[in-house]
Amino acid sequence: MLLVQVVVGGLLLGAIYALFSSGLTLIWGMMNFINFAHGEFVMLGMYAALLVVVWLGGGPAVFGLAVALLLFFLGVAVYASLIRHVLRGPMLAQILSTFGLALLLRYTAFWIFSANFVSLPETWLSGSVDVGGIWLPIPQLIAGLLAITLTIVLHLLLTRTTVGSRLLAVSEDRTAAMLMGIRPDRMQALAWGLSASAAGIAGALMATAYPWSPSVGETFGLIAFVVVALGGFGSVPGAMYAGLIIGLIQSVSAFWLGPIYKDIVVYALFAVLLWLRPQGLMGRA
Repeated sequence: MLLVQVVVGGLLLGAIYALFSSGLTLIWGMMNFINFAHGEFVMLGMYAALLVVVWLGGGPAVFGLAVALLLFFLGVAVYASLIRHVLRGPMLAQILSTFGLALLLRYTAFWIFSANFVSLPETWLSGSVDVGGIWLPIPQLIAGLLAITLTIVLHLLLTRTTVGSRLLAVSEDRTAAMLMGIRPDRMQALAWGLSASAAGIAGALMATAYPWSPSVGETFGLIAFVVVALGGFGSVPGAMYAGLIIGLIQSVSAFWLGPIYKDIVVYALFAVLLWLRPQGLMGRA
């Protein structure tokens, strides 16, 4: 029964991995652009949730909406002020721009919040619940289920709506999309807003269950790249499946081998899988 609880906990954690990684894969699939600051967007979502709770006394519903809106506008602002100016430039300029943005956001957070670990005050999500004989922490349960739901909603937005069709049209052929009356800059700004919003919501969900510090963005950024590469660059369903797999592997390996070995197992299996299937689970060769 304990192993089943570990498995369920790993899947719930993997669902959050899938949510913030889906934003990264959206940017790659649409622009072939690598955002090295994606982990810092997750970190900002955690601190934004903390500030809403401390300053406004808002619960999870309040800080979830606030984080989604705040990170959406931040993503749009980052695109307008930085990304669109380097998008047509050399790859090195693209890499250094988001790497520099990551450092700026990280050390600004150090300056404002210090390097100490913090956690959210208790909310109505605190406690555990018995699900079929398995005791699960309510924060992880709600966060995991909500993360899966939001990832599916993002996929449906891209594949079943007019806005999604325009986003995909720009990703396929920018020039042809312009001839059809679509404004690529507007669609790409929207993509950055959605990407940052997904990362921020995932961070807020993680904040309900785990303590963090400004350096947590490094860890989440690395996990996001592993999830996106494993699932297939540009595939939101691939990111969802890969996130669940990595969360499961981390939890089970930590249970059997010890917490210090969980990342070793993940990255070793990741390297083997990419050697066998370089395009990832659902990517195109």
